[in-house]
Amino acid sequence: MSQTNETNPLVILSSAMADAVEHAGNATVMVSARQRMPASGVLYTPSLVLTADHVVEMDDEIKIGLPNGEEITATLAGRDPGSDLALLRLASPASGAATPITGDARVGQLALALGRPSSSGIQASLGIVSAIGNAVRVVSEGGGEHAGHPWGRRRRKGKTSQVAEQFIRTDAIPYPGFSGGPLVDAAGSLIGINTSGLLRGMSIAIPVARAWQIAASLDQHGSVKRGYLGIRSQPVALTADLRAALGREQATGLLLVWVEEGSPAAKGGLLVGDTLVGLAGEPVTDPEELQVSLSGEVVGQPTTIEVLRGGKPTTVTVTIGERG
Repeated sequence: MSQTNETNPLVILSSAMADAVEHAGNATVMVSARQRMPASGVLYTPSLVLTADHVVEMDDEIKIGLPNGEEITATLAGRDPGSDLALLRLASPASGAATPITGDARVGQLALALGRPSSSGIQASLGIVSAIGNAVRVVSEGGGEHAGHPWGRRRRKGKTSQVAEQFIRTDAIPYPGFSGGPLVDAAGSLIGINTSGLLRGMSIAIPVARAWQIAASLDQHGSVKRGYLGIRSQPVALTADLRAALGREQATGLLLVWVEEGSPAAKGGLLVGDTLVGLAGEPVTDPEELQVSLSGEVVGQPTTIEVLRGGKPTTVTVTIGERG
């Protein structure tokens, strides 16, 4: 017995994908901010566009193509090479467009990478979310904050920058001009911002929750502060006795194997042999989690750091340095 379009699951799925693209396309814009082909962007607010940093090669006279075909000029509000995100301020609020509904990514779910690299309309690529991680790490000269877990740095345009603390990996094809565009779920909800500027040959996206945090910082400050302790550490398992002393069920912490002389960590009283288990009242279980905790408003501020020293909980106050 043949199925009608109303009952054919493939037709239903296909229609749902098209609806998702149409829905998310209302928040996807074209970004002309370089000599090469345009890239894409997402409306953060009606007056702000979030895009990939590496596609923005000018600070003003940027052209933004809206879904309705209208073109608006924009200026650079701020950039964050560490996450490959940049925020653009429109000369006037976007009309006929909508800011996106946000969602959460799950490994195995269908995901659509969208782009608007030309005035001909929205483009899409289908895949699945293949991994969600807390850091994209690239080994580089000099290492990073954690020996054995080198915090990625890469050189681009003569500058050294950290690589994104959080990422979504998909097998959706990142067609030319897709950087800065949205990664959406099957309902069209935004789950990430696509970029090809962090790891060549790998399609990744910055999770929307982190992207929105960065956008807010760029809107307010023009940049994102990233903290520096001056330590090297390695994850260690916490025994039952240590968890009991800590008073919570935390499986791992960070054993400090090196503290840089004169660093914020040294000045604050952190010692080799301490096991770092918390920062600013939040548990810290691995190097990537620490890096995320060290960004934002804690930079430059006296911050409580919780350690296990000699098997006993100890609290020290460290003024977090700013990474250059």
